[in-house]
Amino acid sequence: MRERMELDPLIEGYLSYMKDVGRKPEGTIRDVRCTLKRLSVAAGQTPLWKWDLARFIRWLDEERAADRSPLTLAKNISHARQFLDYAWRSGRTDRNALDGFALQDARRRTVPRALSLEEAERLLAACRTETALDRRNRAMVLILYGCGLRTHELCDLSVTDVDAQRQEITVRKGKGGRQRVVPIPDSVHKELLAYLLERGGKRGALFKTEHKKRPVGPADVGEAVGTAARDARIAWHVTPKTLRHTYATHLMDAGVDVGVISILMGHRSPSETGVYLHALKGRAEDALDKLKDNDDVWGEPKE
Repeated sequence: MRERMELDPLIEGYLSYMKDVGRKPEGTIRDVRCTLKRLSVAAGQTPLWKWDLARFIRWLDEERAADRSPLTLAKNISHARQFLDYAWRSGRTDRNALDGFALQDARRRTVPRALSLEEAERLLAACRTETALDRRNRAMVLILYGCGLRTHELCDLSVTDVDAQRQEITVRKGKGGRQRVVPIPDSVHKELLAYLLERGGKRGALFKTEHKKRPVGPADVGEAVGTAARDARIAWHVTPKTLRHTYATHLMDAGVDVGVISILMGHRSPSETGVYLHALKGRAEDALDKLKDNDDVWGEPKE
C-alpha cells in the first residue's frame, strides 16, 4: 500500500483539528488533504500561509490548465481559505490572503445531461436477466435510476439497508456523512425483492462481485450501466451519474418540489439541486408514480 505523504506539521494539525474538534467526515478530511497536498507540492519550500493572492491566482491558472473544473477550483479555494483562517488563528500569519476572494466562473454551472423518458425506457428494457450477474446488474441500474443514488452510495449498500416492508432504502454513507432514506418505486421494489431472494443471506453487501464475492466497486457499476446503454443503442456516453441526473430531472418534470428532491438526493440545500431543477409543486410519492412506474417505461427485461 502506498504510504500517505506527511504534510507540514501545521497542515497535519489542521487536519487533526477538523477530525477531533470539527467532527468532519473522513471523506471531507481526505478531500481537504488532497487539496492541501497539491498546494504544498506547488509551494515547494514556501509555506502556504506566506503566499499572497497573486500566487494563489497563478496556482489557479495552473489548475485550469490541468482541466480542473470551475466547481473543483472553487472547492479548492474554500479548502485553502479555511486552512489560512486556522493559520491566522494560530499566529502564523497576520492575514488570510483569500479572505473575500471568490471565483466568478464557478457560478456558471451547466445543466447535466439526462436521459429522456424514451431513452430511459430503452435502457431498462436492455438490461438482461439471463444469468445471476445479469440480474445483479439490472438491479443496480434500476436503483440508480429509480432512487437517484450516487455510485459510492450504491456500492456501500448492505442487505439491511433495504426495508422491504416500508419500501425504502437507507443511505448510511452519503456525501459529507449525511444519511437519508429514499423511497423505492413499486416496479423497482418488486424486482429488488426477487433479487434479494435469489441472493440469499441476511447480511453483507447488497451487491457483490461475481468471483471474489466482495462489494462491487465503481468500475463494476460503470460497466453495468455502459453495457446497458450500448445494448439500448444510446449514442452518447451514459454513466451512473447520468442516471442520478435523470432521476432528479424526471422528478422535476413530474412536478416535485425542489426542496423534496434536494432531500431525496442528499444535497446540502435546494440551491445545490438548482443546477438543473426548478421549484415545482408536488410530492415525492406522487412523483414516483409519475416516473412511469409501469411496464411502458420500466419495460420487460430481456430474456
